[in-house]
Amino acid sequence: MQRRIKRRDAGNDTSLPTDLHPVLKRVYASRGIESAEQLSYSLEKLHPFTTLKDIDKAARILAEAIEYQKYILIVSDYDADGATACALGIRGLTAMGAAHVEYLVPDRFKHGYGLSPVVVDLAMDLNPDIIITVDNGISSIEGVARARAHGVDVVITDHHLPGNELPDASAIVNPNQPGDTFPSKAIAGVGVMFYLLAALRAELRERNWFESQGIKEPNLATYLDLVALGTVADVVPLDYNNRILVSYGIGLIRTGKSVPGIQALIKVAGKKHAGLVASDLGFSIGPRLNAAGRLSDMSLGIECLIGNDMNTCHGMAAELDELNKERKDIQEEMHQQALQFLSSVGKLEKQSAEHGICLFNPEWHQGVIGILASKIKDKLQRPVIIFARDEDGSIKGSARSIAGVHIRDILDRLATTEPGLIMTFGGHAMAAGLTIAETELERFSILFNELIKEHIIAYGLDSDIYTDGCLPAEVINLETAELIRNSGPWGQGFPEPVFDGTFVVIDKKIVGENHLKLRVKDRDYNRQFDAIAFNTTHRAWPGDVTDLNLIYKIDVNEYMGRKTAQLIIEYIEPISKSSSD
Repeated sequence: MQRRIKRRDAGNDTSLPTDLHPVLKRVYASRGIESAEQLSYSLEKLHPFTTLKDIDKAARILAEAIEYQKYILIVSDYDADGATACALGIRGLTAMGAAHVEYLVPDRFKHGYGLSPVVVDLAMDLNPDIIITVDNGISSIEGVARARAHGVDVVITDHHLPGNELPDASAIVNPNQPGDTFPSKAIAGVGVMFYLLAALRAELRERNWFESQGIKEPNLATYLDLVALGTVADVVPLDYNNRILVSYGIGLIRTGKSVPGIQALIKVAGKKHAGLVASDLGFSIGPRLNAAGRLSDMSLGIECLIGNDMNTCHGMAAELDELNKERKDIQEEMHQQALQFLSSVGKLEKQSAEHGICLFNPEWHQGVIGILASKIKDKLQRPVIIFARDEDGSIKGSARSIAGVHIRDILDRLATTEPGLIMTFGGHAMAAGLTIAETELERFSILFNELIKEHIIAYGLDSDIYTDGCLPAEVINLETAELIRNSGPWGQGFPEPVFDGTFVVIDKKIVGENHLKLRVKDRDYNRQFDAIAFNTTHRAWPGDVTDLNLIYKIDVNEYMGRKTAQLIIEYIEPISKSSSD
């Protein structure tokens, strides 16, 4: 299946520094960077917390809780964003003098998502005075009501899109709630918690709390390693504000100043902290942390992040690494089952696939369906929902979408036009979760497909591959690879540069069981390069074709202390003999 290759508009690079490498000038300009100021990631350029609605109210509630030594309970989500936000809250509140801070993280398989009534009942056994939600709560209408009925204040910190009704919380800090003017709507849950701590510190400073108690005012910037990890792992768009947060946090990690838990996770992942980049957080560190919430209990991940003893944290990181290996095995089995089913019904190719894909297997693991949805979405370039059976007889779905299709809005429209079809749902543009009755799966699948089809007819579907153009052979080298690697942070909404070019295959072999290692040469200048296509075997290779169009990233490969440039192949398109003559 061939996909159309398009080159990004280079935009206007005339205002960028003249000494900037020409490749970077082109890349930055195509991402909307128009001046050197937009490449400055100083913390002074962060948006102020004052524009976040309700943040002053939330800060006052927490300041009083600290002054009167009230019991604060953080209710976390069970993913990496929630875990880092929870760890940040515990570390920050404790540093500001909170006498009693604990956390509660729901069990994905028993309690579901968010501050539900059953989670509040569990919380009441701990007798908290205040509940703070992190990375959840904006849709917890019933849960907040139950907590308030018990006389417990609830402060919601979240970043997910709200529904038509907001919870009756004591304060809600969420940039996506109605009436909020905070410019960065893309901030992750851990970022919202960081801003709340900044507002709380200012409130306590006004009350002369630190001086009167002999407490050193905490430097919140030292916690940005947690913010960087949660932000990248949650795949939120890296707008300018988020890039500042992530850049500073990665700087802490690179200089060995991150919390012991992150250092331990880096070690078990086989990475080196000195050269770590955002993609390492997203593809190596984040998945190991997420494995706890997917297969077991995210408490293990949170304990790893709040621990201060390196040996203890390393032991927990090793447990997380083992869980991640188990997750990979489960994921691969589910992936093969999904592909076999799609093949059997003739829908494995994008041209023959439905507009919106729904898949269900009663044996599939609920904790891995999000990853599977992402993989099938990438293959078919269609919105995908993967369902797994829940203990109560319902089925839970994890949705992943494509550019131009706002998946939460689609679910909201379905919930509005078909009352009762969806029991619960929430999320944002590219990812969402929902629960339906198993008996409604067929009807839901038909309606979902029809709604996606209507959307595509009305707005189109852009499944093209965008690149940053062709790289001259003379700049495909280690210097360029290191320059690009260190010029991020790259990520969602600010993508790592990818290039296109025509090459001739000199040699190919399988390494690491399922990775295709290539030696290629540039067709015009005859220069040779190492290249690798991950998770690609000879079975996926386009026959005996040796002339190829490649979409690739240029990265640094380090082996036995030696660094070389390497092409990371994203897409392979064979060139027929007639077109190559």
